[in-house]
Amino acid sequence: MSKTETKKIKIQLKRSLIGCSPAQRKVVAALGLKKTNSIVEQNDTPIIKGMINKVSHLVEVIE
Repeated sequence: MSKTETKKIKIQLKRSLIGCSPAQRKVVAALGLKKTNSIVEQNDTPIIKGMINKVSHLVEVIE
């Protein structure tokens, strides 16, 4: 991999946000997820990993 290439990960929202705290809703929105079963592709950075860790019960990482 060259310096310009960054590793990407796909994140899927598997569970509904009903009953979640406002902070968890904001994290899911910041990841770019809107609806259940929607999939986004993000760069694999420590910031994104931390966000996934906060809402790990709601999302699934697709390798």
